[in-house]
Amino acid sequence: MAAYLFTAILYCVLLKSTCGANHSLLPNQKIGIGETLVSESQVFELGFFQPGKSKNAFVGIWYKFTPDVVLWVANRNHPITHSQGVIFGISQNGSLCINSRGGAFIWSTNPPTASSRPALRLLDTGNLVVTTEEGHCLWQSFDFPTDTGLPGMKLNLITNMTSWRDWDDPSPGDFVMKIDNHGLPEIVTLEGTRKRFRSGKWNGLYFNGIPCFYGAFPSAEYIFEQGRLVSMWRPYHSSIIMRTSLDASGAIQQYMMSPKKDKWNLMFTFPRDQCDEYGSCGPNGICTVEKAQRCECFAGFSPKFANEWDLQDWSGGCARIRPLNCESGDGFVEVKGVKHPDMLTYWLNTSMSLDDCKAKCLRNCKCSACASPYITNGGSGCLMWFGDLLDTRELPATHSTQNIYIRVLLSQLVISSNPEEEEEKKEPMNLILVSVATGVIVSSFINGSIVLLTKWKKRVKRYDEDLELPSIKLATIREATNSFSQQNLIGVGGFGHVYKGSLSTGQEIAVKRLSKSSGQGLEEFKNEVLLITKLQHRNLVKLLGCCIEGEEMVLVYEYLQNKSLDTFVFDLGRRKILTWPTCFDIIMGIAKGLLYLHNDSRFKIIHRDLKTSNILLDASLNPKISDFGLARTFEEDQSLSRTKRVIGTYGYMAPEYAFHGKFSVKSDVYSFGVVLLEIISGKRNREFEHNDHCHSLLGHVWLLWKEKRTMEVMDECLKETFVESEVKRCIHVGLLCVQKLADDRPIMQSVVLMLATEGATLPEPNEPGYFIQGCCIPLPNFKYPSIKSENGDVTITDLDGR
Repeated sequence: MAAYLFTAILYCVLLKSTCGANHSLLPNQKIGIGETLVSESQVFELGFFQPGKSKNAFVGIWYKFTPDVVLWVANRNHPITHSQGVIFGISQNGSLCINSRGGAFIWSTNPPTASSRPALRLLDTGNLVVTTEEGHCLWQSFDFPTDTGLPGMKLNLITNMTSWRDWDDPSPGDFVMKIDNHGLPEIVTLEGTRKRFRSGKWNGLYFNGIPCFYGAFPSAEYIFEQGRLVSMWRPYHSSIIMRTSLDASGAIQQYMMSPKKDKWNLMFTFPRDQCDEYGSCGPNGICTVEKAQRCECFAGFSPKFANEWDLQDWSGGCARIRPLNCESGDGFVEVKGVKHPDMLTYWLNTSMSLDDCKAKCLRNCKCSACASPYITNGGSGCLMWFGDLLDTRELPATHSTQNIYIRVLLSQLVISSNPEEEEEKKEPMNLILVSVATGVIVSSFINGSIVLLTKWKKRVKRYDEDLELPSIKLATIREATNSFSQQNLIGVGGFGHVYKGSLSTGQEIAVKRLSKSSGQGLEEFKNEVLLITKLQHRNLVKLLGCCIEGEEMVLVYEYLQNKSLDTFVFDLGRRKILTWPTCFDIIMGIAKGLLYLHNDSRFKIIHRDLKTSNILLDASLNPKISDFGLARTFEEDQSLSRTKRVIGTYGYMAPEYAFHGKFSVKSDVYSFGVVLLEIISGKRNREFEHNDHCHSLLGHVWLLWKEKRTMEVMDECLKETFVESEVKRCIHVGLLCVQKLADDRPIMQSVVLMLATEGATLPEPNEPGYFIQGCCIPLPNFKYPSIKSENGDVTITDLDGR
């Protein structure tokens, strides 16, 4: 008996605990309802719990300081319907078990390798382990993850993450996140057997479709064997409390606990938007979330079902306008910065150069596109697609450097010459090839030559109309701008280039010239002329005249010395010129200009493209709203309109407009709120980045508002001149303007009144639109793995079901 007690005491020492400690269990110890195991660090806790509104009980692991965040569930397929008298523990053979006190079996694990004295312990990593007396691990919960990944846990070819059925039911749900090595490695999320989301293929440094994904796994280690990704995991660090979950809707989200352990900060979420939905634009379509019509066809393709595309149903995708013709020669259109299409039917070589890859593709009549699969060593390897190109999306230039070359007929590359543009570029060019593709500047590879491709929209329509506006001769404008010289260029926008000019009278002017590569054209030009000539307000830019000669369409404005507001707000040097009183006056000026458009002008006008770059500043920094090409008029009693052609700038567009085409005065109010918060913070809404979360600027301001830390929104440059009550009032009004629901937002009369009234009681704002948005920044200590292949030439033909 004494020997047994000594052995037991010694074993407790090996476990770095006493037998009564609550982070380990021996076979003769059990826990019941209300009893728990707690890790030594006091971070993790194991016990019985009831999820949400469910009356069923389960054994699980959660964070001690946030018990509602459950990380692992033991009996997710075996709910405990009557929890009275139920106990959990470890048996003599080392298996975990849930029984009634009467001995009735409810759930157990398979017994591990036999051990004379197994013990169960909850580690500081959140891993529940069964160990031997010598400390060897016999079983661990990390090998059987549920819906959550923790640092130290390996996601490999066997262990996948599976979502809960719903928020009240931890049984296995519809979504599984796993490593997929089809062709090149990637992470995929399946709903049943159907692919829902994919990360894009591994390109040697990161997953091609979400370059920031590895930012969600700082210091992550990726292990490859013969080109296959066999596991990925993040080492455990006690100072970082982090989790990655696959929720019941299929979304992958990563959270990090704040240093005070008082809240979870969302660091990463995927899918980010509709373009991450697998195949959302159908075969041969490319998805671009920032464009009004997010789906477009590749060059050489057109919508397969045009009527469905008019209704924004893009699932049918695109088909070739004409079949490829190998005999007459084909070429390539380069589309830059994309997530590569899925590898359905393909050919892969890991060492071939891009030029050789293109040449090889042109020799194969079934090759529809090609690209370099790796970005390491300046780009390497050859990936060729055969047949349809599925699940391609355009990525921001800052997030992706990978391109794809779409094969097209030579006849679909329209030859054009433009000597004037060639002279301005001062680059020798024998041939300019023009694509009928999307509005992306591309290049073409034809018969061994790289040729610049530029979009050229041929305009043949003319119109004559009483514009109530002086007509200025083109010769006068050319003289004023030194023939549209590069030295006079002061800005570039969606409409075209803007040049500074000086008339013979000495009056300085700003000349907006419709670009030949512009996505806008006759309708926008006409719209701006007809609207702005009828508007007169000190906070609206003044149109002096226009010119329509031949193919030239030009608008002449008053010249504003300080250009656009964004050149101050987002420039670290020029921003210091802005004092708080100046910022407040600019905010009030924009608000009054917008109020005039909505209420006091001859027409009720919705601007539809209000943004910081469309606010111009005169010599005294007075703001003037500009660019009315997308504006629309409303009848006096009209409150809402709808369009299938959603145009504007993502980040400033209200949710109901961006997603449903609905616009009203409340759409402009939303845009004004974004501009207001950008002015105060000195940060762009869409490009905003924060170490603790991945929200947009709006989401960041909302978090600070809820935590009563509103003044942290204000830029440091304003701290010498700010008036605290005014800053807080402006931020409050800004949040009211960007509320998710249009009905919750104030009208501009109320906005102007709230801004101008000191001490006014303002309503509480609700959550803003686009609350979760953005992408985590990769941490600098990320280690790039290498890909090794015993055979650099891989040929696979595999037709996957879609």
